[in-house]
Amino acid sequence: MATASFLFGLKYSDSLTVVGISFCTAVICEAISWVLIYRTNSYKSLRSSIDKAAKKLETMKTDSSSAAKITKKSKTKKIDRVESSLKESSRDLSLFKFKSGAVVALVLFVVFGLLNSLFEGMAVAKLPFKPFGLVMKMSHRGLQGEDATDCSMAFLYFLCSISIRTNLQKFLGFSPPRGTSSGLFPMPDPKTN
Repeated sequence: MATASFLFGLKYSDSLTVVGISFCTAVICEAISWVLIYRTNSYKSLRSSIDKAAKKLETMKTDSSSAAKITKKSKTKKIDRVESSLKESSRDLSLFKFKSGAVVALVLFVVFGLLNSLFEGMAVAKLPFKPFGLVMKMSHRGLQGEDATDCSMAFLYFLCSISIRTNLQKFLGFSPPRGTSSGLFPMPDPKTN
């Protein structure tokens, strides 16, 4: 009780509240992801196949001593096969993760709505600089007044959510495998053009 009254008496209590709620939300989202994704055998097998394919591809690309034994054309075909299996496994992993994405999005939507109602029209932080154009529209969203250094809850929550969740995933070992493409829609392969 004394700690809560101390925190609310601080100059930065609103911003600390938003950061704390963002951290708690990130922990809850990762717990949901662990229950729905990370602990399942299918996720573990997909992840291990991606890791193996990425290591194999890396050794195939860096291994120059086998170039003398195997013709360049057959080596290129093997590399293409490994790359295509890696892309397919990455796509399967993204689709598998998509299942829990809806639940996590719902949690984030509810928390954002709650925070938005608590801090509506209030500046929760002061920026140490005057933001430019688009960033100023995001950081000053919903705030009254002309002080461009005022920061709204939405901007602070957005920044905290991105940074805290990404670092929490790395800390817990849930970050995507190193050989995966980004998301459901990877960049097109330049070889096919």
